[in-house]
Amino acid sequence: MTTTLTTLSRDFSGDIIESGHPEYAGRADTLLATRAPAVILRPSSVGGVQAAVKYAAASGLPLAVRGGGHSFSGFGTNDGGVVIDLGALAGVEIVDGGWHVVRIGGGATWGQVATALAPHGLAISSGDTKGVGVGGLTLSGGIGWKVRKYGLALDSLVRVEVVTADGAVVAADEDENPELFWAVRGGGGNFGIVTAFEFAAHPTTDVFHGRITFPGAEAAKVIPGWAEYMRTAPEALTAVAAFANPFAGGPDAPVEIFVAYDGDFEDEADAALAPIRALGTVLDDDVTLKAYADTLEEGQAPPPGIRFHTRNAFVERAGVDAALRIMTEVGATARAPFLTIRSVGGAFARVPEDATAFAHRRAELMIGTAAIGPAPAIEAALPALDAVWERLAPHVSGTYSNFNTTAADSDVKAAYPTDTHKRLAAVKRQYDPANLFAANYNVRPL
Repeated sequence: MTTTLTTLSRDFSGDIIESGHPEYAGRADTLLATRAPAVILRPSSVGGVQAAVKYAAASGLPLAVRGGGHSFSGFGTNDGGVVIDLGALAGVEIVDGGWHVVRIGGGATWGQVATALAPHGLAISSGDTKGVGVGGLTLSGGIGWKVRKYGLALDSLVRVEVVTADGAVVAADEDENPELFWAVRGGGGNFGIVTAFEFAAHPTTDVFHGRITFPGAEAAKVIPGWAEYMRTAPEALTAVAAFANPFAGGPDAPVEIFVAYDGDFEDEADAALAPIRALGTVLDDDVTLKAYADTLEEGQAPPPGIRFHTRNAFVERAGVDAALRIMTEVGATARAPFLTIRSVGGAFARVPEDATAFAHRRAELMIGTAAIGPAPAIEAALPALDAVWERLAPHVSGTYSNFNTTAADSDVKAAYPTDTHKRLAAVKRQYDPANLFAANYNVRPL
């Protein structure tokens, strides 16, 4: 290993971090995963990424690629393998002012992007956390506070630059390598390392953002009423419902409706939010006008020994009533998991299902469960969680890989419908036939 790394260092622009290096302890782990890789390569240029990929392929060791390092599944690190950390490739540059095209390095975070674009009055529909990487979020979707008005983060992509498994640099857009461009919009990191993303940003104003809360006892009325309203709500309004928070009283915890109205006219925002405020007894309402960048929150690392177990699925219109009934029934029980429901639709739904590798465009909602605690508590809770999802199974479909802690074959099957998976496997065969990039929702080469 040391001899090989010495050879690598001759061609490598960046840092080589092994155990014993002063930065190793701070870079071995990610936000949600504690690991001990053999070496961390932190390239400072595209050439450095090429050299790192060639080294990883020759080493035969497992490879992890890290952008922001927020993966619930811990994909940004490993034990005994190679980690390519893209954190030094984090530039944000407006390359076409007329079309608002923004070029972003593969290691940038959404907080960096929002801050850089704010002085220009621009934004990109992204997630809801500052530290989340542009790469990991975009490659698998990107559901955030502008999803109903501007779609997923990947829907704003116009071009990517990718280092493939053989170390080549390949550009892809609708005209050049269009099949690769289709695949990276939803297919995750299966096809290479994206060193640069080009997005079409949109002009933005401040937004009305905050939380409206109701008593937990009113969940069975508030949640269905909210979901019904979101079918006809202005697309400028995106909302997330959360309830049964075990750290706030479980079944007695308030129902929280988090909202973002994409506009700065107070009368329009009030009109859009009035039907939500009328759903029940409002306990608290802290919706205020703020900069879009300020809607993104800091991601918090869990205390030592605390684990997350998350799971989600999409709900199309026919399944909404039954799924919400089950969710509210579960939320009223003593040991309910933390429950969330995200509204989608709008611009998200106007993209054809086969236009990108993200195929779940007919969904109205995305529902999720989260169990949080020490490992023994999580293991003890799994049978009850599985029972919840068995009840939900007839009414839901698919999954959003960015919010899952597991990546078994069944999860991959849920993420990619059959035709989508076959098409992805063909692209994988072309660009990564040896499956070097396997640490993700892995699509094996056809």
